[in-house]
Order: sequence, then C-alpha cells, then structure tokens
Amino acid sequence: MKKILLVEDNEMNRDMLSRRLERKGYDVVVAVDGQDGVDRAARELPDLVLMDMSLPVLDGWEATRRLKSTPATGHIPIIALTAHAMAGDREHAMGAGCDDYDTKPIDLARLLTKIENLLARHAGG
Repeated sequence: MKKILLVEDNEMNRDMLSRRLERKGYDVVVAVDGQDGVDRAARELPDLVLMDMSLPVLDGWEATRRLKSTPATGHIPIIALTAHAMAGDREHAMGAGCDDYDTKPIDLARLLTKIENLLARHAGG
C-alpha cells in the first residue's frame, strides 16, 4: 500500500481528501502545518506528498524546499495544492521543487491521475 503524506491545515479539506484517498487504497498520514509536514516526511518517508501551499508555521513553498534539499526526503514526489490559481503559480511551485501542481477545489479524478503518474514514474527511478 502506497503511503501519502497530506499536509493541509484546513480540517474539512484534510478529512475529506484523506477519506477519499483511503477509499482508493492509499495509506494516508496527515500533517497540519508546514513544519509538521517536514517532520512527518522525515519520520514516515511517504511515497508521495500532497502539499498545501498556504500553511501556518512554515508555508508550503519553504516546506517543499526543505524536503527537496534533504537527502532522506529529496526523492519524494510532491504535488502542490493551492486555491491560488494565479498566473505564475505553477512555475513558482515547480521552482520550489514540486513535481506537479493541482488547484483547489480538488477534482479527485484529476488528482488521482497525477498521483498515479508520479508514483509510477518514481517507482522506476
């Protein structure tokens, strides 16, 4: 079973998305802010991280940079999740080290396709 770390500060979003991912067969670990996400990623070593970018304590941009710059977690694919679908946001996320980008509200079918593609790509490398 693939493990996904969901870093999301909004309780309703966190609960809804984690339940939907668990129903699809994923083991979901949650973190409630960016620092918690960095700490849990180092402890849990998930197969993939879903990173909200607007987080307290440490925002998603900095949390992603820290994960990608650490040897133990640098290989873990990260999908940025943001409600701020502004011009340049995708490029900003990719520049921070994210492997993909998706917008809120979440379209589960689209997100699952991105998750499956990244997991398949990283399984081979």
